[in-house]
Amino acid sequence: MLRETGDLDGEPKPTTRMANFYERGDKPLEIVATRQWYIRNGGRDEGIRAEMLEHGAEITWLPPHMKVRFDNWVSGLTGDWLISRQRFFGIPFPVWYPLDQDGEPDYAHPLLPTEAELPVDPSTDAPRGYSEDQRGKPHGFLGDPDVMDTWATSSLTPQIAGGWTVDDDLFERVFPMDLCTQAHEIIRTWLFSRVVRAHYENHATPWTHAMLSGWILDPDRKKMSKSKGNVVVPTEILDKYGADAVRWRAALVRPGMDSPFDETQMKVGRRLAMKVLNASRFVLGGVRASELNAFEVSEPVDCALLGRLAVVVTQATEAFEAYDYTSALEVTERFFWEFCDDYLELVKERAYGGQPDGDGDGPVPPATASARATLALALEVQLRLLAPFLPYVTEEVWSWWRTGSIHRAPWPTQTDLGAAAAADPATIDAVAAALIGIRGAKSQAKVSMRHELTKVRISGPEALVRAAELAADDLRNTGRITGKLKFSVDEAATELTVEAELAPAAD
Repeated sequence: MLRETGDLDGEPKPTTRMANFYERGDKPLEIVATRQWYIRNGGRDEGIRAEMLEHGAEITWLPPHMKVRFDNWVSGLTGDWLISRQRFFGIPFPVWYPLDQDGEPDYAHPLLPTEAELPVDPSTDAPRGYSEDQRGKPHGFLGDPDVMDTWATSSLTPQIAGGWTVDDDLFERVFPMDLCTQAHEIIRTWLFSRVVRAHYENHATPWTHAMLSGWILDPDRKKMSKSKGNVVVPTEILDKYGADAVRWRAALVRPGMDSPFDETQMKVGRRLAMKVLNASRFVLGGVRASELNAFEVSEPVDCALLGRLAVVVTQATEAFEAYDYTSALEVTERFFWEFCDDYLELVKERAYGGQPDGDGDGPVPPATASARATLALALEVQLRLLAPFLPYVTEEVWSWWRTGSIHRAPWPTQTDLGAAAAADPATIDAVAAALIGIRGAKSQAKVSMRHELTKVRISGPEALVRAAELAADDLRNTGRITGKLKFSVDEAATELTVEAELAPAAD
């Protein structure tokens, strides 16, 4: 910018002064005052400010410290909410202005439609009492040229989603809503704007809970930005690892927490999805366990497995009710891997019932029926527990043997597991420890897991030994124990130990 100044001789000399430039261009900024639309938000009214803070206090914030950001934003406002924009596209303000004899707009007496006349477009519709040929002429009218800011329109999201003015029955049942989900950086914009609009339109707080997510950062813990060139293209990750792996990765991050991106995590999520497929194929196809009959569960280790699953159902349910989806995933996934690594291997031979394809002729032995019923019940419940995190693979497996969509199935309860839900789950821990000991003996000897053992001694505290003894037949079959299997109580011990003798290697 140039301006004239005088020097000592009185002669004017041009001097330069710094001017602000548009950040994405090479033109200097010039501020021009124009007429704009505002919504009062408490920035210039202490009474409204107090009401906005009251709305914030009515919300349960997840995590709780996010309320501080809301309170700080409201308390720091110094002006009202500017909602008008000078753009070509957007929702127009439904307002016209009468023109005087000189064709100048009379802003003090705007022409407004009734609610029954909405929606209107002032650029194409004429106000009541005027005709289109009077547009822009003296004693005629002029439409407001501005459109609403995107936050001014999206601020009505809860109302629109709830069928506001369209479905009164639905709206009365769902509004105010239970939950708002979004990222933490738009508390001051999207979240606050919805609180403002609900205050004026409904005299209510739009939801009871607000759950705020964090950002996915680059490996250097910097926010991803296209201008920085550190973004990850989502479609490439989805194509490479699948939507289930990406959703599983997102669920690992607790509300409000930022998380650096690590592609190896997607591999873990994909591995979990593939394990769900493979384990389901074994249960439903390998041993043909598809009948959900809790009355057939009779073996102690089977009852213990369902007793442990009942605990998992309770823990996952309580976590979800507290909006702690990460804990719900952790407890469910932990059980699933134990189910695959320990229980499936333990009861495999019993579930086959002595037949390689699990489908022999004649009546099914009670022990086999117990294993198959347990496998079917455990799989069905676990699929429902995993469905929020792995929606596609669980839907696929569900379609193999159940009707409808898994996402319309009810959330599992302990009742689904029958009387076995009340069984002591500690038995399964003791049996798993014995199985780990048997495997460890073979690993230490550097032989195959299919190598036979001629003698095995399992010792430890009486409670653990007696629990492991309940699964003696399963341990014998799984561990390939052809000789003596002995259980010994050692009250001085604190855990189970396994001693094993290997059969001679085949020539």
